[in-house]
Amino acid sequence: MNAVQPIANAASVTSAQRGGLGGLMMRLWPTVIAYSVVLATILLVAKLFTATDYVGPDNDDGMRLIEVRDFLAGQGWFDLMQYRLGLGSGTLMHWSRLIDLPIASLIWFFGLFAPHETAEALALAVWPVSLVLPAMLAMAVAGRRIGGIAGMHICLGMTGLAIYTGNRFAPGAIDHHNAQLALVATMVAMLLDPERRGWSYAVAGIAAAVAIAIGAETTPFVAAVCVTIALLWAWEGEKFAAAAKAFGLALAIAISILFVATVPPRLYSTVTCDNLSLGYYSLAAIGGGLLLFSAVFASRLRRPLRFAALGLVGAGVLGSAMVIAPQCLSDPLAGLDPMLVELWLRNVSEAQSAFVLLRTDPFSIGGFYAAGLFAIAVCIFRIVRRDRMQIHLVLLFLLITSWAIALVQVRGSTFSNLLSILPLALLIIDIRRISNSDSENVAAAFVYIVTVLASVPAAWALGGGLASLQMENGAQKQTAEKGLSCTSKAALAPLAGLPAGLVSAPSEMGVPILRFTQNRVLSAPYHRNQGGMLTELHIGLAEPQEAEAFLKGADVTVLGFCPGDLQTREIAKLKPDGLYAELGKGNIPPYLEPLPKAAGAGVQFFRYRPAAN
Repeated sequence: MNAVQPIANAASVTSAQRGGLGGLMMRLWPTVIAYSVVLATILLVAKLFTATDYVGPDNDDGMRLIEVRDFLAGQGWFDLMQYRLGLGSGTLMHWSRLIDLPIASLIWFFGLFAPHETAEALALAVWPVSLVLPAMLAMAVAGRRIGGIAGMHICLGMTGLAIYTGNRFAPGAIDHHNAQLALVATMVAMLLDPERRGWSYAVAGIAAAVAIAIGAETTPFVAAVCVTIALLWAWEGEKFAAAAKAFGLALAIAISILFVATVPPRLYSTVTCDNLSLGYYSLAAIGGGLLLFSAVFASRLRRPLRFAALGLVGAGVLGSAMVIAPQCLSDPLAGLDPMLVELWLRNVSEAQSAFVLLRTDPFSIGGFYAAGLFAIAVCIFRIVRRDRMQIHLVLLFLLITSWAIALVQVRGSTFSNLLSILPLALLIIDIRRISNSDSENVAAAFVYIVTVLASVPAAWALGGGLASLQMENGAQKQTAEKGLSCTSKAALAPLAGLPAGLVSAPSEMGVPILRFTQNRVLSAPYHRNQGGMLTELHIGLAEPQEAEAFLKGADVTVLGFCPGDLQTREIAKLKPDGLYAELGKGNIPPYLEPLPKAAGAGVQFFRYRPAAN
């Protein structure tokens, strides 16, 4: 009897422990932390072991590191000038110090006990992975609010898969897109609060303000969130008054604080459309303030009068936009020089439209757009059937907004794919319930499996890759990948032995040159540097004798020629007697002195020696 008792006790303890673990996985914070820790570990192990550099592959990751280095070296908080980029005194960048600050803080902290390069590598690994938690938390909250415990777990699983298969949260990805994704998820989660608590909408207002301050890419989505809340208030009136007040007040206060905290006082009256400036600040503050005013004084009016009040608010915001920032109502890149559009922008993959992608890489369309379109169709179907109408109406409006943005620029698909998780999670829950109720129904099980796969963008991308059979585009990509590098540290080594000067090279080489050397560069792929980019293009297009005038006028000291660069190849094809075409043929003008070429490098550097007068 005594011998049996401990075994029985052990069995009961084990059962209790299992029950305790199951109970923990039904609670929000323990579940989110568990998923996030597992995902962060997988990201670090999988990505770091295959990485060849501690900085992400995107040019923006490298440029962000350069800005952080300048900040740590003493460049002012309000001084966003990149002094080593472009013509004259440099190029004023449009990025926010709100992202620079945490990265710089991490580098400083790790630098207390590690060499500088190691400190940078650690910081660049920790920062993007640390954003996994807020992104997963927001999606878990949203899933739980609309689908209970099952919705929370499905959203966490699908979000984790989206984060892993993407590259926004991978070590080294220090651009602001990961933070923007977490903020978008936060806004949506707060809008789905079934109890319409004021604090949820205050959080949504703060997240909207921070998203605007970080980058202009999410401005249309933030506008859609504002319209959604305004329409909900006009429809529901007093029931929604507390939520509308909280959102309007939080948005107006937060955007005001961020404007003062991040915009240099000398630029308070300047309107720019690619970052937080007087334009977006005034519209957000005016819109938030008018929504607050309406919710305070018009919530008890009848519905038609509330919609009339909302119409006046909309007219006030639109009128303010037309007076203060009319240029921001159109494409921010509309003023880009046609030459840059032709030779640069149309080759930027993330800036391409769905229609261009359909022509150039049709097999990739599914991964970018199918899940979002599926989610839109599901929302419409639910609304027609009057199934949780308000949830699906809100998600439909936000999905259509983000999906339409993605049609214009493919990089917007990251946001539409994220939002698609929510209505598709509800669909998966319902189909799973039907399948489980009739376990012998093969058709129901098949529909469940197909629904799950169709809800995952990675499945569409994989299907597109298999369908393409690694044909034309895949072969081109492999060829490009096997080409000699023009941007590695080793390839840029010849610049190390020269006095720092101004380098003219293809725009894709600009950021690596800034990162690995102390030189200035004429060109890097940023639309605010139109002068420098155009000068580099004219140098490559001009006949050798004319090209010298451009080199001399810009005070160029070194020319970099990368025959494998896509833009360089297009320039040589466009102008067969231009400088780049002649260099490709081996015809070197007398004013260019070849420098020793690094072994295995694809770039040849030339020292510019002005002809004697």
